[in-house]
Amino acid sequence: MNEDIRIHSWPCSYYLDTSKQWVSGRLLLTPVAIKFTADKTGELLVNFHLSSVSEIKKESSNLIFSSLTILEKNTKHWFSSLQPNRNVVFNILEHFWREQLLSSQGAGAEAAALQSTKGKELTGLLTGSQKQLEDTAKVLHYQGEQFDNIMRGLNKIEGDMDVADRLLTELESPSWWPFSSKLWKAPLETKPKETATVSDSKNQEGIIIRIPVIITHRTDSNVKPGKLTLFASGLEISDCNSQVIHRFESKDVDDIRVHTPYEISVRQRFIGKPDTSYRLLSAKMPEAIPVLEMQFSKKIQFLEDALGFVGARKSPQVDLGTSIWQAATGLLGGVVQPGSPVGGREGTDNDQVQLQKQEKISQEEAKELKQILKKLKGLALETEAELERQDEALDSITTSVDRATLNIDKQNRRIKKLT
Repeated sequence: MNEDIRIHSWPCSYYLDTSKQWVSGRLLLTPVAIKFTADKTGELLVNFHLSSVSEIKKESSNLIFSSLTILEKNTKHWFSSLQPNRNVVFNILEHFWREQLLSSQGAGAEAAALQSTKGKELTGLLTGSQKQLEDTAKVLHYQGEQFDNIMRGLNKIEGDMDVADRLLTELESPSWWPFSSKLWKAPLETKPKETATVSDSKNQEGIIIRIPVIITHRTDSNVKPGKLTLFASGLEISDCNSQVIHRFESKDVDDIRVHTPYEISVRQRFIGKPDTSYRLLSAKMPEAIPVLEMQFSKKIQFLEDALGFVGARKSPQVDLGTSIWQAATGLLGGVVQPGSPVGGREGTDNDQVQLQKQEKISQEEAKELKQILKKLKGLALETEAELERQDEALDSITTSVDRATLNIDKQNRRIKKLT
């Protein structure tokens, strides 16, 4: 499916060496390939894999100005009249080409270890699940801190309400009441120290994920390379020198649109002035979108070209975790000990023969898999405990808010009587 996704296309001209002439058409980039289609005939004149590219350059000569050249194996392809401009096309093509090279190196390393494909496949599956669960735990931890801060704020409000209640009682008391002076003094000294601990957690938050991106600002026609960093409290866009361009706190983000699995836009609305909006394109964006979806579930919107992506990976987290856990433990038991029954059930002789024919994994891989499974189980238990704690905190917050609302209504009625 990824090979058919259109990341970007640009109007341009291509130099056709066979006829020695420039042909107008569109340059198309997919996650794995570069293509060029002629406008008049609709013929696909260029189609090659990104991994076969050895160089992308901006070139010019006496006859050809502002051209982009792509060296594919021993063939040099010339593109000119690029719209909106050459720099935009160059930055995007170079980004996806470099990321493809990095992933190709990883693929080469896997190809060198084909004798343990099953172990590598299972390790990659569990490592990805562990990373996603760790990201979830970070977000839940931050949410737990927010709940704690809310509870502190509500406790302070309740204390202030007690003070207000005593003051109202003092005002309602007759002038001859002998205990009036004590009512003014008692509660005022216990409150100021509470606020100091609330704002310290912000500087201690960790990075969930950081990916290279191509940045387009709302007011710019140009693009520039940079980085997208996701925190539990929001997201940050920076340039290649790690200088912050803009930081969105979670409350500042009004909507996130997923245009394709590789491109998103983030916007903050304002009344009376232009919105702050950034469009971000990255070969690593599929890794960041699940985290964004978890953090901004009510603000994220998948557009038409991205619906296939979300549909392919959308499933209840519990079912996903259970299926991964069962598949991993079952496969691990069957592969490490191919002669023993799987899951405690006695197999037939044919089953044992088939298991012996399956790929075996090394002892090192088996040990690594067991360690990952142990971490996954611990993370799952911690996440479940944190969710239960947050459910209890939500119940407490709801109760406190209801109680505070009733107290405010009562005090409003008492104030009206006094006035």
